Amino acid sequence: MKHEEESYSAGPLIFSFFLGGLIGAGVALLLAPKSGRETREKIKELAVEAKGKAEEVIEQVKGKVTSVVEKGKDVIEEKKSIVATAIEAGKEAYEKEKEKLAKGH
Repeated sequence: MKHEEESYSAGPLIFSFFLGGLIGAGVALLLAPKSGRETREKIKELAVEAKGKAEEVIEQVKGKVTSVVEKGKDVIEEKKSIVATAIEAGKEAYEKEKEKLAKGH
């Protein structure tokens, strides 16, 4: 599971990287000697690109979370089965001992 935990931090890290790059590009556009219209168009393009990349990262993270949740459910069901079997074995052993003691008296 440690490997899965590491993959969780990759999504936000990638998103942060792209977001930082886009913000840096936006600032560079604002400081570049271009007309207002050209600057607004570039900012609009960057915003659309940032939105697309954010949606990609969100989908990747959702997929990983869903996968881990499903694996967790499987593990829980497996452990519940093991515990139920152990409890049943304990009850059977208790009943056998109880019968032995009852016969002995």
